Amino acid sequence: MRENRVRKLWADGAAVVNGWLHSPSTWSAEVMAHQGWDSLVVDMQHGLMGMETAIQMLQVISTTDTVPMVRVNWNTPGDTMRLLDAGAYGVICPMIETRAECEAFVGACRFPPLGYRSLGPTRARVYAGEDYADQANDTIVTLAMIETQKGFDNRDAIMTVPGLDAVFVGIGDLRLSMTGRAGLDSSDATVDAALDAILASARQHGIKAGLFAADTNHAIDMLRRGYDLVTVMNDVSLMASAASAAVRKVRAGAR
Repeated sequence: MRENRVRKLWADGAAVVNGWLHSPSTWSAEVMAHQGWDSLVVDMQHGLMGMETAIQMLQVISTTDTVPMVRVNWNTPGDTMRLLDAGAYGVICPMIETRAECEAFVGACRFPPLGYRSLGPTRARVYAGEDYADQANDTIVTLAMIETQKGFDNRDAIMTVPGLDAVFVGIGDLRLSMTGRAGLDSSDATVDAALDAILASARQHGIKAGLFAADTNHAIDMLRRGYDLVTVMNDVSLMASAASAAVRKVRAGAR
C-alpha cells in the first residue's frame, strides 16, 4: 500500500505543513498540490464543493506526493466512508465533544475488527494499491476536532479512543465557544492557555495535535510551541491576500 507521508513525518518526529482547500475547483487544487505542502485538505464542511467535485479534487492532488485528506461535513459515517473509498488518506471530523462521538468517527474510518467501515475501496484501491483493505487501518490517519468548551473539557476522554491518531484544534470555534468573541488567532489568553492544555493532553496520551493558523507567523509560532500539524490559511485567503498586496503595491508605486 502507498505510504502515508503524514504518518511517516510524524514517526520521524517532524511536523506536517498542511494546506486547505475551500474553492470547488480541480484547477486550484492541482496548483496548490504542486506548491510543496505535505498534505492538502478538501474541506467539505466550510468549503463550497460537493461530493463529486471533492472526489475529483482528491484525484488531482494524487498526481503529486502531497497527501490527500478531507474534512468531512459532520460526524456522518456514510460520507466519511465514501470519501475514504475515494482515496482520502486522512479524515478530520469537526465538533467532536465526547468520547462516544469520537468512537463513532474513528469506527467509520477502520475496517473490522477495529471499526465498522464497510468494505468497498473503489478508487482507494487504485490510488493506494491492491492490498489496501489489508493495510488501511494502519495507514489512514484520523483527526478529531476539539473546538468547543465541552470538547475541551472532555479532551482526555476523547484522546483515549483507540485508533485516534490526532486532535485538531479549530481555534475560531473554540474561541467563540470559550469567550463569545470571534477570531482565528490565539491572542486571547483563555484560548492560548487552552492550546497549551490540549497539546499537553495529546503528549500524555501519545497522539498528535494539529490546528489552524491565521497566517504564516502564527503557523511558525505554533510549530515552535510543539504542534505536529499546522494548516496555513486556505486557498481562497492565500489568493485574496496575494491579490490585495499586488493591488496595493502597484497603486502605491504609481503614486
